[in-house]
Amino acid sequence: MREMATKGVNVGADIGKAFLDIYIHERDRYWQIDNTKTAINKWIKAIRRFKVERVVLEATGRYERLFYEQLVEVGIPVVIVNPLKVRRYAGAAGVLAKTDKVDAKLIAEFGAVMQPKVMPPESKIQRQIKDLLVRRRQLMTMRTMEKNRGKIMPKCLQADYRRHIKFLEKEIERVDEKLDKAIKAEELWRSKREQLESVPGVGKLLATTLIAELPELGNLSPKEIAALVGVAPFNRDSGSLRGKRRIRGGRAPVRTILYMATLSSTIHNPMIREFYKRLVNQGKHKKVALTACMRKMIVILNAMVRDGTYWGESDLKLAA
Repeated sequence: MREMATKGVNVGADIGKAFLDIYIHERDRYWQIDNTKTAINKWIKAIRRFKVERVVLEATGRYERLFYEQLVEVGIPVVIVNPLKVRRYAGAAGVLAKTDKVDAKLIAEFGAVMQPKVMPPESKIQRQIKDLLVRRRQLMTMRTMEKNRGKIMPKCLQADYRRHIKFLEKEIERVDEKLDKAIKAEELWRSKREQLESVPGVGKLLATTLIAELPELGNLSPKEIAALVGVAPFNRDSGSLRGKRRIRGGRAPVRTILYMATLSSTIHNPMIREFYKRLVNQGKHKKVALTACMRKMIVILNAMVRDGTYWGESDLKLAA
């Protein structure tokens, strides 16, 4: 019994709006609890007698947020995984049934077998910045939609669209101010943002996004950071077939902002501009050349954060 108590366990949780279905793989234990702070804290007291290696959750559109924060607060290792990975594991394991209990059991088994890496927990301020970035993207999307609608609607409604667009622009400014204040509150992040902004073409938005959405920056190899962002070309070969190399996966919010910053860098950053022109002159499609520049940009930023240098202080060409 003492050996059973000291052996690590893997916990899987199927997240719902109202309920959490939780399963311990090594103990064959199952709970269904309310997705409330009181119920979660009561469950945490019960689980503390086990040596928890990891609690695995699926990303479910923020319904997992409360559970995640409570686990982080008491120091229990927690991993949020892509639901697609769990479904593919289920297909490989031949699990066809789908209920909340089955899903919880499957997620726990996935954690025990695949052992997803437990990353350092996000701080409260980091979660706040990520929330602000999400809100900013929402406002930007709404503004774009209103601008597009205004182009096709009659003149009698144009004033309504202009008024709403002006309101959205003010809201975007308010969010930017909150983001700036949050970054300035952390000395490490403030200096890190200044370091990233020293690169021509990198503005506050990209620097803030990298700080909040890509905390691994500076701790990974060039290949690893490119793959994490989703700008690394992957092979597609089989037998005598040699397919086109394409990017895939990665963190879409980071990649979207990086794309716009790299587009600016092909004009204002001498190193990226030269690299882009050379690829285009070699016959590369402009989108392919731009993707290659995105990879070069993130590799340079990764090297700068790793070495603690600013733009122009070291031979960044070797790092890229």
